[in-house]
Amino acid sequence: MDIRLTRRSLLMTGVAAGALAATGISGARAEQILKVGILAPLTGGSAADGEECVRGATLAVEEINKAGGVAGYMFEVVAGDTGNTADMATSAFQRLSGDDALQVMMAGYASGTNFEINLMAEIDMPYLVAANSAQTRDIIAPDPAAFPTVWSLTPSYDAYNTELLPVVQKLADSGKLKLPNKKVALVSSDNPYSRTIYDGLKKAFGDAGWEITVDEMVPFGDINDWRAFLARVRQDPPAVVINTDYQPGNAATFMTQFMEQPTDSLVFIQYAPSVPEFMTLTKEKSTGVVYNLLGGVLDTPANPRAAEVKAKFKERWGVESGTYGVALYEMAYIYADALGKVGDPAKRLEIGQAIGATDKQTAQGRVVFDPATHLAKQGDDFIPIQFYQIWDGERVLFSPEKYKTGDFKMPPWMK
Repeated sequence: MDIRLTRRSLLMTGVAAGALAATGISGARAEQILKVGILAPLTGGSAADGEECVRGATLAVEEINKAGGVAGYMFEVVAGDTGNTADMATSAFQRLSGDDALQVMMAGYASGTNFEINLMAEIDMPYLVAANSAQTRDIIAPDPAAFPTVWSLTPSYDAYNTELLPVVQKLADSGKLKLPNKKVALVSSDNPYSRTIYDGLKKAFGDAGWEITVDEMVPFGDINDWRAFLARVRQDPPAVVINTDYQPGNAATFMTQFMEQPTDSLVFIQYAPSVPEFMTLTKEKSTGVVYNLLGGVLDTPANPRAAEVKAKFKERWGVESGTYGVALYEMAYIYADALGKVGDPAKRLEIGQAIGATDKQTAQGRVVFDPATHLAKQGDDFIPIQFYQIWDGERVLFSPEKYKTGDFKMPPWMK
């Protein structure tokens, strides 16, 4: 048994219970209370994300209730633990959807395949999600009209598959990154999110003529030892090492073990370094690592909304927010805006239509939904793909140029 995970699970149960009790609805009549369901991994290896989801939604709900609610309703957050399995996600959905007072659900991610989207559509449940957009698009795009209440705050993940290589090449052309060769090593854990991005990156680098020196898929779950993969990397050191496993504990172990004998390689890790837990676990060993985000917090002077929301989150909870705390905060407000326009939470189809008409500046960028896919639109004028480098405990946004907060530096282990 992993004592660290057991302790985290207990803490998450307490956090969720405390958050649900603190939404400022004392004195409201039962018929005035509208429940907001949060599907989140409150236990297991992704519990840090689940904690953020509950806290972000709770923060927004507290503010909304303090302001008097919306359309005569006060909000209450209720959470369902999706863990890391489809069965847990189904059970959480069934429990929450069985409550007549619950009129909306939200999630950072609830399952690896997003199958719950179909369940939401069957009962016309307004559902805002920020999960793997490739799966969301594959489910919705064939018949968007069949999913009138389901909308994704995350844009198309296509840029995850294609944009790393141009950024690496641009850094090399500018002299900021010295590439010793055109070789790349890739590893992924076997889950839909990581595998899709892994396949896309492998194709992008391969099509551009890069030699793939190591190409490995490992089982999904807690990974305590990456040394077999890293040993093969060191036999023929590549210019770029890529790991698309998204769990922060796994990524922290990977980075720590890479630094035992680092190669002359840029290290790119998908998503996980954006979670505060990653830097807590790696400390100084995270300096130099690169990651990117679609739908991440766009914390730059060009988007003051992000600094505002992050400051509120830290003041309320005493910790920094990663991607999902802010995302769930924004989702709650998007739903509140839609309810304000429609006036009746029971009119779920009208609520879904109002959500789909959103055009709003958020902490992630400007949210406008694509009616063909129900994904938020991607691009520098909407939600951009952001490239970050961690340096001395700070996250430096170095691309795109219009939003950057600093410049990329050669990682300290590279020659």
